[in-house]
Amino acid sequence: MGVALPIALFFLLGQHTPAQFFTIAASTFITWGVADLLASILEKPRLRDRSPGAAIREDWERRQTKD
Repeated sequence: MGVALPIALFFLLGQHTPAQFFTIAASTFITWGVADLLASILEKPRLRDRSPGAAIREDWERRQTKD
């Protein structure tokens, strides 16, 4: 999947140069990494029953009161 998707996008978008292929591959890799990071953050128990925005806000307020 990690190799097939950039290749498929390369051909479907009608790209022609290796630089374009590597740009698509790098963009796909970065997007996949960010999605994986966000998924791991949302799996943490401290976010259960809270929206990510509410959790960030509460964490920010808690850190400000520590100082």
